[in-house]
Amino acid sequence: MVRTLIGSQDLARHLDDPLWRVVDCRFSLLDPPRGRADHARGHVPGAVYADLDADLSAPVQPGRTGRHPLPDVARLAERLGGWGIDEATQVVAYDDGSGGIAARLWWLLRWLGHEAVAVLDGGWAAWTAEGLPVDDRVPSPPRRQFHPAPRSELVLQAAEAARWATDGRHCLLDAREAIRYRGEAEPIDAVAGHIPGALSAPYLDNLGPDGRWLPAAALARRYAGILGPHAAADCAVYCGSGVTAAHDVLAMVHAGLGEPRLYAGSWSEWITDPARKVAKI
Repeated sequence: MVRTLIGSQDLARHLDDPLWRVVDCRFSLLDPPRGRADHARGHVPGAVYADLDADLSAPVQPGRTGRHPLPDVARLAERLGGWGIDEATQVVAYDDGSGGIAARLWWLLRWLGHEAVAVLDGGWAAWTAEGLPVDDRVPSPPRRQFHPAPRSELVLQAAEAARWATDGRHCLLDAREAIRYRGEAEPIDAVAGHIPGALSAPYLDNLGPDGRWLPAAALARRYAGILGPHAAADCAVYCGSGVTAAHDVLAMVHAGLGEPRLYAGSWSEWITDPARKVAKI
């Protein structure tokens, strides 16, 4: 069982394994149809496609939810079964960016009680750079029955996030770029700033210059400096919409620090209530 990250060569050795399923999570917030089109042009052989908006999120409820609400459990379980995933399946997710969208699927599967899931280190760029096979055929995996066992303890709600950020016993991390955390720029959401008391932990800093994840020891040092006296299990992470925050969760799990919670609604949900305070630096 691979539970955090996997290298391209290791994945390549399992392409013909019926108990392994690769999921292509390529997606662009600025051009949502592009990921599916890119998948159709070429993907890791046997990979099915997961759309962030259509498959890995519930519909947005304006004024109530963030931009990527958690999907309905039964609907996601049905989709996973259609992709040929059940409790015995090793899942590997990849995208063509920093790993943030792939990490969303990684987290969702863990949330549903499935731990045999990993993110491809370096993603699509690493796969193609290593000259590994690419296919444009539409896969048709045999349908399986996925039985979800949701872990509600992995999710933090807005009121809890406010308390965890300031109570001294917990900590709340903001996975967005530092410029967004500071409130100096906000390219996506209507309000700039961060949840008062939250600490900045940009998810992109989990990667090296080559786009691959830092070694586990380096990630452990990074988060030890951010968390201070707090254990990862006593912390939670948020981002703009609950997607790239999973990148920080994965980094801490991979580093052996434990598993923080996810404030899934994140910043885009937080600002739907004008009574919630906003901090800037």
